[in-house]
Amino acid sequence: MIKALIFDLGGVIVPFDFKRGYALLEPLCAYPAAEIPKRIGATDLVRRFESGDVESHPFVDELCSMLELKVDYEQFRQIWYSIFLSQTLLSEEFVAALAARYPLVLLSNTNPLHFEMLDENYPILRHFAQRVLSYQVRAMKPSPLIYEAAIREAGCKPGECFFTDDVAPYVEGAREAGIDAVQFQNQEQVERDLRARGVRW
Repeated sequence: MIKALIFDLGGVIVPFDFKRGYALLEPLCAYPAAEIPKRIGATDLVRRFESGDVESHPFVDELCSMLELKVDYEQFRQIWYSIFLSQTLLSEEFVAALAARYPLVLLSNTNPLHFEMLDENYPILRHFAQRVLSYQVRAMKPSPLIYEAAIREAGCKPGECFFTDDVAPYVEGAREAGIDAVQFQNQEQVERDLRARGVRW
């Protein structure tokens, strides 16, 4: 019996497109948009940021140096946030109805620059009383540690938790932790999966 529901954030609740951010960075730095993710990906900077090993201001300083980027902190903050699209992938009515009957846990690999602005701008997130954020728990999916933290916040046994994520290895990591997990496609699919498990809203 499912007693708690755990949702990923990016790609499940809020859609994103990194190309939007790279396009905005291009005229401000020494590299074309297509080169920016390659340069960032060649380092472990984002992993360290999302694991809580680097604070926001040092992260921005290091990234600006890497890309020869000429922006101040607030400019970068707005560009870094620009990847998110306004229309959520799950309706607020659906999430609110679930929250009225089940504990909702947000489980996300994220960073303070992104999450602080997401929390301010997406009212749907207020329905998640519990948040398990990688930079706060200092572990990232698919590490067992982050799923253990989510199970603790859910307040029930692993098999009594339902989890959905758009990334297949993160779904598999949850299953290895004993969580009933499915890969996210769209709201209709999640509704079917929840109904099949006796979840009602």
